[in-house]
Amino acid sequence: MLIPVWFIIYLTSLRKGLTEMSNATVFVSEFVLHCAINSEDQSFTVVTLAIIYLVTLFGNILVLLIIILDPHLQTPMFFLIGTLAVIDLLNNTNLIPKMMSLLLFDMSPVPYGACLVQMFLVFHLEIVESLLFTLMACDRYIAVIYPLRYPQLVTGRTVWAGILLSNVITGMAMTVYMIFVTELSFCRTNILPYCFCDYATMVHVSCSENPKYLSLLSTTATTFGVGSLIIIFFSYSKIVYAALKISSSEGKRKVFNVLITHLLAVLLFYVPLLTAFILPGLGVKLSMESYNSMVIIGTIAPPMFNPIIYSFRNKEIKNGIKKIFLRKRTIPEINNRM
Repeated sequence: MLIPVWFIIYLTSLRKGLTEMSNATVFVSEFVLHCAINSEDQSFTVVTLAIIYLVTLFGNILVLLIIILDPHLQTPMFFLIGTLAVIDLLNNTNLIPKMMSLLLFDMSPVPYGACLVQMFLVFHLEIVESLLFTLMACDRYIAVIYPLRYPQLVTGRTVWAGILLSNVITGMAMTVYMIFVTELSFCRTNILPYCFCDYATMVHVSCSENPKYLSLLSTTATTFGVGSLIIIFFSYSKIVYAALKISSSEGKRKVFNVLITHLLAVLLFYVPLLTAFILPGLGVKLSMESYNSMVIIGTIAPPMFNPIIYSFRNKEIKNGIKKIFLRKRTIPEINNRM
């Protein structure tokens, strides 16, 4: 993650130098975020954001601690769940504090470089999370379809290799985004009608009319969004078909329980974001408030709900929570008896 950030700093300085030599591109030193939320709803929005952030921190840190402290949970599937918790923590930490300061203190100006860093993190984490859900679906597919070969095919090493490859692929895609952003000319305004720095919003307010800038967004959404969904639902359909053949009712229940848990997390992640992008493409006109709300919900709600979904629907994590709290409760009792 450090290399892309340094690359952003390099691109920022390079763009500034090119701007000083040419009048073709108008350089802006900062962007002004204009979060399209009604003033009477701002207090409610700030409180809601604070609750979402606190629940995100507590839930995901708890999941990470349980996976780290319980040796029985240090398996490939829970490595993926732990990685999801880290992504969720980073995602909401990147977005919510800035959004709250924007609404509370009107801290709307954002330096150009900082805006690029936030945009990079938003895109990077969203794409990696999409690929992570794909890895989780493949993990469950192999576990159900090829149970005897699962220990050889899916190991801690292969999982970490998959996570690393996901970050490398995403980083390569984001490099193109960063280069394109530095090519944009902002001759009309530097005001972004959005609650955080967003690539599509930058393109729309810029003076650059080359279709390649939005085509990149469509290509990315199709490849990492629709492509991942196809793989996920293909894996789940195969899992359902295999589960129906299991004679044991307990075996069926266990498979479907894991499947429903993953499916809830996937739908929570994809539905709001895809709705926000698909409806305008179908000609449905959304107000700026509605569009902002959809994307914000699709971005910050999943990190809050993911640990709740996995805690309440995953037997192993529930048992891990009980072990931690029972251990803390029994230690004082033992000390008192002594």
